Amino acid sequence: MTPNDSADIPVYLRLRGLLAAAILEGKFSEGDQLPSVRSFAADHGANPLTVAKAYQALQDDGYVSVRRGVGMFVAEGAVDRLRVQERETFLTRVWPRMRAHIERLGIDPAELVMREPA
Repeated sequence: MTPNDSADIPVYLRLRGLLAAAILEGKFSEGDQLPSVRSFAADHGANPLTVAKAYQALQDDGYVSVRRGVGMFVAEGAVDRLRVQERETFLTRVWPRMRAHIERLGIDPAELVMREPA
């Protein structure tokens, strides 16, 4: 196991990350309805209560809004705000761990730039 494994991240935060990535990748645009909690849970083999917690986290952060009796929708301005927040998280939490891991493995930064994506 390495320090970069996501096993130490709670499941609801991993699911929130999947949803955030889908929004940032344009799979869900501002104003689009997200899949129902039950549908998302079934698609990802997750407990609906855990998915509901992930959706709630996105709602608490203002990236999605609820229309009672209808569902969850990507909020106006969510993509830009989410990109800013995700960049900050990457630069302050993820990148330092990745950089330390790269250094521990003795990987030359040029090797990372020249390597073809898998």
